[in-house]
Amino acid sequence: MTELRDVEADLSRFRARVLVVGLVILLAFSLVAARLVYLQVVRHDDLNAQAESNRTAVVPIVPNRGLILDRNGVVLATNYSAYTLEITPSKVSNLDDTIEALGRLVEITPRDKRRFKKLRDESKNFESLPIRTRLSDEEVARFAAQRFRFPGVDIKARLFRNYPYGELASHVVGYIGRINQAEKDRIEESDEEGNYRGTDYIGKLGVEQSFEQQLHGNTGVEQVETSAGGRAVRKLASSPATPGDTVMLSIDIKLQKLVEDLFGERRGALVALDPNTGEVLAFVSKPTFDPNLFVDGIDSESWQALNESIDKPLLNRALRGTYPPGSTYKPFMAMAALESGKRQAGSITNDTGSWMFGGHQFRSHGAGLGPVDMHQSIVKSSNVYYYALANDLGVDAMHDFMKPMGFGQITGIDILGEVSGVLPSQAWKRDYYKKPEQKKWYAGETISLGIGQGYNSFTMLQLAQATAILANNGVKHKPRLVIATQDSVTRTNQPVAPSVGENLGYKLDNIAVVRKALVSVTQDGTSARVFAGAAYLSGGKTGTAQAKTVGQKDKYDARKLEEHQRDHALYMAFAPADKPKIALAVVVENAGFGAAHAAPIARRVFDYVLLGQYPSEVDLAAVQKGLAGAPIGKPRTLAEVADLLTASAAGGGRGAAPATVNAAKAAAIAEALNKLAPTVPALDVYPD
Repeated sequence: MTELRDVEADLSRFRARVLVVGLVILLAFSLVAARLVYLQVVRHDDLNAQAESNRTAVVPIVPNRGLILDRNGVVLATNYSAYTLEITPSKVSNLDDTIEALGRLVEITPRDKRRFKKLRDESKNFESLPIRTRLSDEEVARFAAQRFRFPGVDIKARLFRNYPYGELASHVVGYIGRINQAEKDRIEESDEEGNYRGTDYIGKLGVEQSFEQQLHGNTGVEQVETSAGGRAVRKLASSPATPGDTVMLSIDIKLQKLVEDLFGERRGALVALDPNTGEVLAFVSKPTFDPNLFVDGIDSESWQALNESIDKPLLNRALRGTYPPGSTYKPFMAMAALESGKRQAGSITNDTGSWMFGGHQFRSHGAGLGPVDMHQSIVKSSNVYYYALANDLGVDAMHDFMKPMGFGQITGIDILGEVSGVLPSQAWKRDYYKKPEQKKWYAGETISLGIGQGYNSFTMLQLAQATAILANNGVKHKPRLVIATQDSVTRTNQPVAPSVGENLGYKLDNIAVVRKALVSVTQDGTSARVFAGAAYLSGGKTGTAQAKTVGQKDKYDARKLEEHQRDHALYMAFAPADKPKIALAVVVENAGFGAAHAAPIARRVFDYVLLGQYPSEVDLAAVQKGLAGAPIGKPRTLAEVADLLTASAAGGGRGAAPATVNAAKAAAIAEALNKLAPTVPALDVYPD
């Protein structure tokens, strides 16, 4: 029997299915429509920006770094453009093999590899790092032909910093180096992050660091249209970078070179100031270093040599080296005595050759000087006079007088890194030491402070500033290295106003007493031999400071001590005596007596500044060896030595060969020094 189908039921089921399918289709189209509305309306601006970003790229334009000039316009830091071969480690599968293959196309030295490794350790893996800098055109062409073989490797054109005079004035100028992680974090936390996009380098030391904001400039941007592969097709818009400002220093680079040459291989520091304005005329720290080593990223071998050297070439001795001032402290002690009323100019102290306190003998230079007044105490450098004076003043009174003069204080010079040194007081000792028995100040500790020993420890910058205060009749100026900046756009100079002089309120009669004695030091005292025949009058004071304590019962013998344990030679001075234009302080480490090693440097500095004279070659060599008093031979004019800076630049800067030494001339100088040595007075002739 044939079964009849229920047509109505089938139609009902069919209609239901059609309805469900229709609803599904309607829902699907509704979702598509909603998505279209969301994308086209709600997220229109955002997606349009993303699309535009895929089509275009914003590239930062790194500004040219500003120049650094000396006071006469000589360029001390500049820029040059060169090609670099760079690797992005994250895009390279086998880094060692890639470097090995690159080495067959361009020269890659072991130093290049060490520097690259150091940079990689300090950087993020996706950064582009230089494996070779300053490629020649031929090397660029060779790599370009094989570019397809090296994914993650590229040629880039970059600006490099160049210091044309190499080691000359390196502690002042400073250097730039790659931005490290700590500096990146600091930049990101500040409002300067956008201005450092694309910038790999930043000032690390000296003026480069302290005036980073002025030297860096403002980063520009360039919007370019790119292809699907990321290749730039055309430039759409750009905002040019603004170069950094030019910074002009107060130092005279020729004078700076003269002083560095006078030091020779010896260690030490010299600071010369204009006492009327606080401008720094010379700021020397020896030994120096070549800042060009740091521009590409210094390799570990060079860094180790600099960092571990016993001579500490990276230490800015003028700014951060602290020394006991020795007898150069006596003129300031004399001022303290006069201003406090503890001594009159005519007060007499009997110098018997030693001074007793609490059963302890404080010795002098040798035989006693007999009765001495204040003038004679400075000219003859009497220790006994200042032992007694220190005892009468007391440590806190000395501290309170010396503090306004800048001893043991930050001077506020316009470069970073200055240290304060130590100007002792009872409060200082309580704060400095931890053990109760060390916190107490003992009366016997005061005595040696009077001759610039004991806890006294100051920088040459502080001693130079204090000397400038005496030279400027008690008016104090803040030292400064930068005297002007030049706007990179308008080319207009913007002078940096000097600080307003602070009158410390000293009586002019008291200053006159001390200054008269300091002039006599150069005529009849410890530096008379050095200033014999000078065409001007100057004032000064020699000093010899202990680097290693010698017992009162022991006799100092330099021959029995290691070179780094011998006494320091110091000198403070100003000139001309009536209206000083320059005041300075100089220390020659472990050299011995100030009259033999420090004062001759000061004499040549004054001859240069006041007379335009440059020492003869024999004289310069004699000063380096401590064999000179007054200038030897005929001084050279500045015109005669005009090529000295050119020769210095030939030995510095990027890859230039140093100037050759004339062997015959060197032999003649050596012979002259051999003849000169027996005529130099014995060391015990100098009381200081």
